[in-house]
Amino acid sequence: FLLFFQVKGPGIGLLGISLGADICLLMASFLKNISATVSINGSGFSGNRTIQYKQTRIPPLGFDLRRTKVAFSGILDIVDIRNDLVGGYKNPSMIPIEKAQGPILFIVGQDDHNWRSELYAQTASDRLQAHGKGKPQIISYPGTGHYIEPPYFPMCPASLHILLNKAVMWGGEMRAHSKAQIDAWEQIISFFRKHLGTQKRTSRL
Repeated sequence: FLLFFQVKGPGIGLLGISLGADICLLMASFLKNISATVSINGSGFSGNRTIQYKQTRIPPLGFDLRRTKVAFSGILDIVDIRNDLVGGYKNPSMIPIEKAQGPILFIVGQDDHNWRSELYAQTASDRLQAHGKGKPQIISYPGTGHYIEPPYFPMCPASLHILLNKAVMWGGEMRAHSKAQIDAWEQIISFFRKHLGTQKRTSRL
């Protein structure tokens, strides 16, 4: 049968959502051969615990659960619990994304209720430009929540938060969120094709 190898190499692309996006940003900042990175509603900060890689130590931004709100439905709204971004892009809790070798695409839901993804993406843009890097591509979707998944995945407006062990809202309006998932997928594919190449090698076994 045929195997289709879609990674051109030697560089690779990273795609992550939420905390997974922050892990991708960390990898892009500290590891070699990362040619392109897509952050879907990531924060770009060390959130709840200190991150250490070799001699680099990134302290947590921290949060305050007293800022939790309860929606009419009884589900928690945690969008305001994270601490303020004192110092903006100079905040010591920010991932040093200026060290990334390849470009970064930020996909943002403007109705994200996990954290303020649009603010974080703009802060990341400010940091990159302050370090002489080009302005990154930021694609923001109104009426769109935290979990921007592949097209036709059902929208997840709320679910159990593994750290809080309680149901929290993720935001988003059904129609707008669903349309955003379709467009975001196309944007991601286009981004990777541009920066990773589209050559395919086939091998017959």
